[in-house]
Amino acid sequence: MSEENKMTLDKFEEACEQVKKVTLETKLMYSDYFSAQSGNKVYLKPENMQRTGAYKVRGAYYKISTMSDEDRKKGLITASAGNHAQGVAYAAKQYGVHATIVMPTTTPLIKVNRTKALGAEVVLCGDVYDEAEAHAKKLAKEKGYTFVHPFNDLDVATGQGTIAMEIFKELPTVDYILVPIGGGGLASGVSTLAKLLNPKIKVIGVEPSGAACMNASLKEGKVVTLPGVNTIADGTAVKTPGDKIFPYIQKNIDQIIKVDDEDLVVAFLDMVENHKMVVENSGLLSVAALKQLRCKDKKVVCVLSGGNMDVITMSSVVQQGLIRRDRIFTVSVLLPDKPGELSRVSGVIAELGGNVIKLEHNQFVSINRNAAVELRITLEAYGTEHKTQIIQALEEKGYRPRLVTTQI
Repeated sequence: MSEENKMTLDKFEEACEQVKKVTLETKLMYSDYFSAQSGNKVYLKPENMQRTGAYKVRGAYYKISTMSDEDRKKGLITASAGNHAQGVAYAAKQYGVHATIVMPTTTPLIKVNRTKALGAEVVLCGDVYDEAEAHAKKLAKEKGYTFVHPFNDLDVATGQGTIAMEIFKELPTVDYILVPIGGGGLASGVSTLAKLLNPKIKVIGVEPSGAACMNASLKEGKVVTLPGVNTIADGTAVKTPGDKIFPYIQKNIDQIIKVDDEDLVVAFLDMVENHKMVVENSGLLSVAALKQLRCKDKKVVCVLSGGNMDVITMSSVVQQGLIRRDRIFTVSVLLPDKPGELSRVSGVIAELGGNVIKLEHNQFVSINRNAAVELRITLEAYGTEHKTQIIQALEEKGYRPRLVTTQI
């Protein structure tokens, strides 16, 4: 590979100068909460606070800066249902060039409108990303546009890697950088530059368990395609990692951690409550991976890659997070079908500070109604210990409490 086609320190330095024109300064935030949880000094790199809500504008803008005026005038095209779409649209607008974004027909309207608002032409095609990408490449050929790949492009990856320079300048003694992995553009850029700046920095890639294409590829020693992906981290739901950036991942990523969706749900709640920040599920991978880190008293930076999440998803993630943290739970109790029993049960709960949010009364659980009717109580608690106290109190009063799945 010639110098021209490599990620080098010179190129990273050039990219840093370029991306400053379009990025906001996302200074590191020290997290007392995540530091206490993990036993390390944890800092957050809040790329969710960028103008387009994610880091993607870095790679798109640097890619356009490397093109000739002639190529730029031909226009750009890409396929994306999310952050890359807005990154390319915003970067193209800064250069005053035409951008076409092909989005799957299933893309939420808010994302389509945001991309249009940045001045891009949006074409809806296909049900999934792969179909949108195929159509974008076809249009690129027909109309002479330059296709800007979301991750499998060394210039794009170099632009994303500028995050590492900012981390290093603010925290030169950083020990670990945790970075989300989808196709690998962000992780290859960040890890390559981090190792150029200081080979001792450990860079850990984090993937959703349901879309761990990079982990599978590293095990095989070559790029592999997963048969399918299933994760709430839609921004990193990639079947095939980039083959151009794969050698950089092989060389510079020290470890891959896989994170289950359940851990992302809890991380979202932790982030909102402790840092008052909305971070999308893919952006939370680095934070959710902290509990799997096998180190203590190290300086750890978690890259929060984006914060673009629709309100309906947000509301369901918060509810699931509260259930997983035992802050909301449902208990079934059996009581005689006679006046005053409901008041007695709620008295037991109230005495311990539980807050009832839903009641379901089923008289037909038993043929002998004098023996028992079922009452399902959904309530708020402070956490696992408080939940246990409430259940014990109900047991002591003879109500035979049984935990059931919470449906809010």
